[in-house]
Amino acid sequence: MTTVRLVLLALGVAFIGYLIAQVGPAPLPQSAQTLSWRFLVVLVFPVAGVTLLDTLGWRFAFRRNPTSFLTLYSVRLAGEAFNITTPTASMGGEPVKAYLLQPRVPLEEGLASVIVDKTTVVLAQGGFLLVGLALALGLLSLPSAIVYAMTGFLVVEALAVAGFVVVQLAGIVGGGGRLLARMGLAWADRHANTFHGLDRSVATFYREHRERLGFSILFHFLGWLVGSLEVYLLLHFLGFPVSVVTALVIEAFASAIKFLAFMIPAGLGALEGGNMAVFAAVGLGGGLGLTLTLIRRIRELTWAGAGLVLLACLRTSVTPEVPA
Repeated sequence: MTTVRLVLLALGVAFIGYLIAQVGPAPLPQSAQTLSWRFLVVLVFPVAGVTLLDTLGWRFAFRRNPTSFLTLYSVRLAGEAFNITTPTASMGGEPVKAYLLQPRVPLEEGLASVIVDKTTVVLAQGGFLLVGLALALGLLSLPSAIVYAMTGFLVVEALAVAGFVVVQLAGIVGGGGRLLARMGLAWADRHANTFHGLDRSVATFYREHRERLGFSILFHFLGWLVGSLEVYLLLHFLGFPVSVVTALVIEAFASAIKFLAFMIPAGLGALEGGNMAVFAAVGLGGGLGLTLTLIRRIRELTWAGAGLVLLACLRTSVTPEVPA
């Protein structure tokens, strides 16, 4: 799978190069000049608020408040940086988060929390896309092709999330461990209790902590909403003022593309091409969509750099559990 992701990464980078060649390289430096000092505003806000809300969402994915909010915030930044900078299909950073929480949080509890959190993130994103579609149909005049495409994406997401929850409740981790043990992997047999304990923790959370589950979805949903302010601010700063509704619809549609491109590291190429189509559909032009996406990539890399620094610092304080 690592080889597949590296190939997808290379194809994504090549596709971005193709798109830049088609649009022309001039818009990006021109936009940077237009933004000037305003880019510093976008660099900090609203992404800091989004991360805060997403951290609150993760906090409620635990059965209890496990450690300080600042620790969770730092660990989340470090884990997301790992997701962005490694070819792990937006998943490799999740066990990293659980690892970094040791010894404050037992590994089993940390792993259960990131599974639940990933589920609530996607549930919230599906709700956000549903709101975006409703606003697009009610207040905007969009080509039917983009509306049908996003409706199809929403159906795919709903089926994927439903399947993800079903396999969690069915004990997929323990079942996978038993399969590996039958294949002769001794470590899988040694950690069988850990696998089953993780399945029980996740199932118990869904059954007994529905209020916390609801709050986790709510805070992630608010995070998606606040994230649309970045589109709104960037377009205003670049001289293309749009309504809050248009910015929200653009971000909702972009979130669906990001979800479907999860296998591609950082969604490289898919987000750029998809956002060009979305911007063209709302009448802003594909070139502006590409420029905005590349600007957001710079912001993403800046925060990823900060997250990697935190990852290096946090690793020194980790005391890994020694399984029995």
